[in-house]
Amino acid sequence: MSLKLKSVLARVGRKQSDLARALDVSDATVAQIVNHGKFPKSVGTRRRESPKAQEPGQWSAEEDKTDLKTRILELLVEAGATPDDLSGVFDDEADGLRANATRPVSTDVSTNAQSGHVNGESTEESVMLLRKQALSQQAKKHFGLFRTPFSDELESAEDLYLSPDIRYVREAMLQTAKHGGFLCVTGESGAGKSVLARDLEDRIARESQPIILIKPYVLAMEDDDSRGKTLKATHIAEAMMAAVAPKESAKSSPEARFAQLHRVLKASHTAGYRHCLLIDEAHSLPIPTIKHLKRFFELEMGFKKLTSIILIGQPELRAKLDERNQQVREVVQRCEMVELSPLAGQALNDYLRLKFDRVGKPLPEVINEGGIDALRARLTFATRRGERSESVSLLYPLAVGNVLTAAMNLAAELGSRLVTADVVKGV
Repeated sequence: MSLKLKSVLARVGRKQSDLARALDVSDATVAQIVNHGKFPKSVGTRRRESPKAQEPGQWSAEEDKTDLKTRILELLVEAGATPDDLSGVFDDEADGLRANATRPVSTDVSTNAQSGHVNGESTEESVMLLRKQALSQQAKKHFGLFRTPFSDELESAEDLYLSPDIRYVREAMLQTAKHGGFLCVTGESGAGKSVLARDLEDRIARESQPIILIKPYVLAMEDDDSRGKTLKATHIAEAMMAAVAPKESAKSSPEARFAQLHRVLKASHTAGYRHCLLIDEAHSLPIPTIKHLKRFFELEMGFKKLTSIILIGQPELRAKLDERNQQVREVVQRCEMVELSPLAGQALNDYLRLKFDRVGKPLPEVINEGGIDALRARLTFATRRGERSESVSLLYPLAVGNVLTAAMNLAAELGSRLVTADVVKGV
């Protein structure tokens, strides 16, 4: 998509907001035309001096579209556009591609709701998650910002947003590390799982908790050796030895190495330490390794468990730990499952307020209530699961930050003082 219209507007010194006023349409309508090449089905272009235009309901969608194109060309000519500028200015019309999509969008699409796509029976278009968005210099100046509110600059626990759901998961992780247990934390990409893992490590250090956190490296980890490297029980044992007794050389045979691990865990426990095995990206664990985790969990000294386990992963991990999967039934019976929920209701407002407070900007000076409601609607949709209709929310921190960043960039382009509902709809 060339988006030539956008470049021509810039060359003749006209903003999208100027075009919206000239056409007597909303900023969101112009944003859809300029950024996505998508004309509205109907805008009621009855302000033209034409007998037919005075009769409500007499304009077809195609006539509306033609009329809008004519008026856009007139505006460009008045602003000094050349014939070369006007040539092919509408070649970037929507042809099934969205500016923020990597593939065609079909109105008859039917896919898994958890992936962020929508069943075509329940909504007109797919909800497409934006790629990583960067706040433009123009937007920073427009809103008076010197720092980006949605960057990963978490400098302390005070920067962490804690809804009641997140607070529960956060506390469950600490209590598992302190007192033992087997916890599985799942959530969509961008829900904040890795942030909570970092927070747990920081909290253990900050509160001087006598907990040794063991984190096997999971770079290139896959659940199949044909696609990457599988994390095996021996690798976990090596990570535990390195964390608990870094100066002790590991035994050569597997049997001697596991006996050695049990011994050093007992010695460490006697010295007053707790041990927590934390595995991030655990959805990529192979089934045999998940089964072996039970054996690590059962390492004991008397009645005391020597190791607690926390698994963190995407929803695929929950599917792997399905109680109907006979291969992992012994793990499922011992594992507590908790899930990071989306930012529902007031949580979205509170999250945004925290993010802008930490960069010294009151939220009402960036986005109004209508804009927040539109943001909520942009990332919430209805879908069908079998015979049932249900609502699916993608209001996770990463998705929220990307959409609002894109909306702030668009507001700066349009010259809109605030991010409004129209601006969000134009993203």
